[in-house]
Amino acid sequence: QVQLVESGGGLVQAGGSLRLSCAASGRTYSTYAVGWFRQAPGKEREFVAQISRIGVTTYYADSVKGRFTITISRDNAKNTVYLQMYSLKPEDAAVYYCAAARTMSMKENEYDYWGQGTQVTVSS
Repeated sequence: QVQLVESGGGLVQAGGSLRLSCAASGRTYSTYAVGWFRQAPGKEREFVAQISRIGVTTYYADSVKGRFTITISRDNAKNTVYLQMYSLKPEDAAVYYCAAARTMSMKENEYDYWGQGTQVTVSS
């Protein structure tokens, strides 16, 4: 069992930066890859980024690569995964979720555990 809690969301001006954190608990946390998804109002939840168990491999969605700079990282000593976001735009406003999966995947149904989400609001 893995429990995930996101934090770090909030209100930021366009062009600003935020760092989201995903704190995990559970003995098997280090055996999971961790991903970030986001869901804007009226839209489906979409994949943003994922990092492998020991942080060697990362995936980023094509939709976010050119829109704003993001970096996913993890510190297994702290049981935490981070999503650093730069140059945010109003269209990046969404609820951001972290999730844990046994495999590297961009598909929601591959993820076994989910956090409750953290709201990111970007003002123009």
